[in-house]
Amino acid sequence: MATYQTYTSIGNREDLSDVIYNISPTETPFMSSIGKTKATATYHEWQTDSLAAAAANAVVEGAAASDITISPTTRVGNRTQISSKTIKISGTMESIDKAGRKSEKAYQLAKVSAEIKRDMEKALLSNTAASAGNATTARTLGGLQTWLNSNYVGGTNGTAGSLGTTARVSGTDAAFTETMLKTAVKSAFTNGGNPTVLMTTPTQKVNVSAFTGVAAQRYMATGDKPTTIIGAADVYLSDFGTLSVVPNRFMTADSDDSGEQAFVLDPEYAAVAYLRPFQTNELAKSGDADVTQLLVEYTLEVRNQAAHAIIADLAE
Repeated sequence: MATYQTYTSIGNREDLSDVIYNISPTETPFMSSIGKTKATATYHEWQTDSLAAAAANAVVEGAAASDITISPTTRVGNRTQISSKTIKISGTMESIDKAGRKSEKAYQLAKVSAEIKRDMEKALLSNTAASAGNATTARTLGGLQTWLNSNYVGGTNGTAGSLGTTARVSGTDAAFTETMLKTAVKSAFTNGGNPTVLMTTPTQKVNVSAFTGVAAQRYMATGDKPTTIIGAADVYLSDFGTLSVVPNRFMTADSDDSGEQAFVLDPEYAAVAYLRPFQTNELAKSGDADVTQLLVEYTLEVRNQAAHAIIADLAE
């Protein structure tokens, strides 16, 4: 008698897990570490200032007071940028039973929200200069690389950005060395900064692990358990303070070559300024579908670019 098997039976229920697995990274280290503030116009401005250089300061008894030359503050600003994504879900798609989510609309909105945050991280760290845009060209914010001028370490023939309006020019790529890092940290400290974060690409994070200033956890576990060696560049002990070493997946190679960057940051002196925080707009229906736009308008506020440093043109 033939055995009745699943290969010929009709009506077997499918086995589809009720979980959707997505390993795409959603963390945004730069945006998460800096501050948040409010913008009230498409050109967001703030002021910077600095103290006079320390000098000999002694006067004789009874001397007449003499006034000093007072330097005004510096007024700088950045353009806001609009980022958005629009989803269109049919009425049928929203109504049927689905594995892994109850509402297709809610699921897709959560997904594009994470995608926009990734886009924002990329824009904030970019070498794109600020642009006012026009009726046919989108406004763009000046990314971090276009701001860092005072504390710049770059390759031969490379030049630093300036005030968010001038993009950095790439130079000749070179391997990331501890000497480069020390130079950048020293420059930031000398100019008044107290950086606490070293943000790198994944490739440069591996390179930093070999630096002598790394306070890594390195030990061997013996006994009944297999021997384990752990080495991770989580903290760098510089001559001017401790830096948390943070890898960032969204720090990409230069657009004009393969060079990468590393940033020495003081998070207190940077912020995301929101003109319009994240919002959903239900757009007009044109049939049997819901159309929803997720939108945010924001810019980068580099409160004082001298508090940070950039190490550019690093070979992959």
